[in-house]
Amino acid sequence: MLKSLFNWKVLLNLVVAIGVFVGLVWLTFRWLEYHTNHGQEIPVPNVINKSVYDAVKILEDTGLEYEVDSAEYNPKFKPFQVLKMHPLSSSRVKPGSLVRIVVNPRTWAPITVPDVINKYSGLAFQRLDQVGLKIGDTIYEPSIQKDALLRVLYKGNAVNPGSRLPRFSVIDVVVGSGPMRNISIPSVVGLSVKEARAVIAKSMFEVGLVEHEDGSKDESDIIYYQDPASGDVRDQGMQIDLWASKRTPAELRAKVEQLNSIYRMKVDTSLPPVHYDEVSRPEPSFDPPAAAPVPKKEVPKPEVFKPEQPKTTTSTGVKPAGAGAEKPKSTALSSQGSGNKPATTGNTAQQQPAQKPKAKKVVVE
Repeated sequence: MLKSLFNWKVLLNLVVAIGVFVGLVWLTFRWLEYHTNHGQEIPVPNVINKSVYDAVKILEDTGLEYEVDSAEYNPKFKPFQVLKMHPLSSSRVKPGSLVRIVVNPRTWAPITVPDVINKYSGLAFQRLDQVGLKIGDTIYEPSIQKDALLRVLYKGNAVNPGSRLPRFSVIDVVVGSGPMRNISIPSVVGLSVKEARAVIAKSMFEVGLVEHEDGSKDESDIIYYQDPASGDVRDQGMQIDLWASKRTPAELRAKVEQLNSIYRMKVDTSLPPVHYDEVSRPEPSFDPPAAAPVPKKEVPKPEVFKPEQPKTTTSTGVKPAGAGAEKPKSTALSSQGSGNKPATTGNTAQQQPAQKPKAKKVVVE
């Protein structure tokens, strides 16, 4: 077996196999050097602040590939101006390398209109402002949805939620101002259910109960009765109930009379009208109550007691001091004279008790 291994034919085949393997490896590396431009590098040109058209031409002339990407619009730069690039300028790359440039777009990127229909106008305005839409005119339209946003208009056309508009576009909004009052109800008797729906919607009312005579829901049935009746006045958005049948209203006269007895009030016009006389009464005047007088504090006055002259009677017939008699002397004189006291009779006991001040002493000569 060992002799067979060292046979010259075996050794020749082994050398040939090794040579083929080495040759394939050498050719592979040479192909890679050629394909990848091994050892060849070129500088990346500076294209920042240039227009995208000039930047693309420069990169193509240099032998580099390019990829254009748009950034968020910046009004400080010109449209289609190169803002960034990667790799940076003065970097050395192989020929045919990819250079990515970021360009300022021509205008703001479009935004999606949010779903603000039938929402309260205050919240809807805030949401539209958050996404970057400017509100122009506010148009008020009669609607039962008072203060609700009904439509969004862009250049006079209605815009549905989800549509895309340029950022900071000016839009108009339609807001409900409340229902209209006293609208005349149209007559839909004799029309089909489908036609009646269109007439009622055009008159700003809503379709209420629709009762079919045979229980079907055929829109081609003829209306033979409605409530409220035509000519009545109602507010916008009120419901109108309908009764429909495949027969004509003339054929359903008995049914109409029955419904009239239920939904129509009969007014007796034979009674005299009631007159109401207005009685004007003077308006009562309410005077404010007079303020109670403030009681004055009374200061008690001292009571002055006048002394009474004592009556003197003499049994000796001596007259009391008269025209010819001398005037009684003062108390000081009596103290210097005799100590006689004035004579008093028994009538003295009949005088009032001595609550009064004592009388002055009088001397009668």
